[in-house]
Amino acid sequence: MFTIILIMLSGMAAGYLFRHHRCVFLPVVITTLIWVLLFLLGLEVGSNQQLIHALPTLGVEALAITFAALAGCMVGSWLLCKYVSKSTGGRTKKNVTETDRTEEGNPLKGSLIIVSFFIFGCLVAYFGWLPFDPTSIDFSFYALCCLMCCVGFSIGNDPETIRKFRHLSPRLLLLPLVTILGTWAGCALISLVLNGRSVFDCLAIGSGFGYYSLSSIFITEYKGPELGTIALLSNIIREIATLLLAPWMASVFGRLAPISAGGATTMDTTLPIIIKSCGQDLVIVSIFHGFVVDFTVPFLVTLFCSL
Repeated sequence: MFTIILIMLSGMAAGYLFRHHRCVFLPVVITTLIWVLLFLLGLEVGSNQQLIHALPTLGVEALAITFAALAGCMVGSWLLCKYVSKSTGGRTKKNVTETDRTEEGNPLKGSLIIVSFFIFGCLVAYFGWLPFDPTSIDFSFYALCCLMCCVGFSIGNDPETIRKFRHLSPRLLLLPLVTILGTWAGCALISLVLNGRSVFDCLAIGSGFGYYSLSSIFITEYKGPELGTIALLSNIIREIATLLLAPWMASVFGRLAPISAGGATTMDTTLPIIIKSCGQDLVIVSIFHGFVVDFTVPFLVTLFCSL
């Protein structure tokens, strides 16, 4: 985590040094790296037999919990947008509720391209079309490092970033709390229709906030492998859904929605797509949000597992 942040900061410093030279090709590079990262993520999912075999049974519950949590986050972030706009007399309404109209293309097209790379990666790994084991080398980490370096460079290279950030409302710092409460609300509601899953089971799963490795380990230790597998699937789906649906979320629920949906991942893996969908002026909010939510995961997961 800290390595990724350090790489992004180094990219920002390099971008600032070249701030008088606009790198018009950088958005294309970032988009291409996002596609590569989604393909590699598909390879990881497709090569994990435990995940593939669990999809028909436990996957349904994981999907239900995930999208209930995302619904709570999107509604909560939309309300926060209204609250921020109201507090400033509407002067920042465009900043938090509307996507950047200079962004070319439409959200649906971008999401379809992204999901196609992910599905292709899953198929390649599942049918063994690669002549080597894709999990033997951590390609995803290196791709993510390159992506975060480019993202940092684009931020430092844009002189408008700091100016835009100065106009953001301090009330946006409430976003981590909105994410936590929105996730809990969705998980609590969906627990009413899931047979055999208590409200605390669903809250424990939701409190992973996309941090699937740590949360699934804790839940497996406290509640057993079945609930741990659901937690793993649910939090992986949350990360993938944010990567795939971020443009749509931003256009429908406002630019805070993808950040809230990303949970603990918004300071690393989902940060590039959030910047692309929501704008560079929200990068600090996204990193702050990811750091705070990430910090709460071990405490909240173990709390609900013990109840």
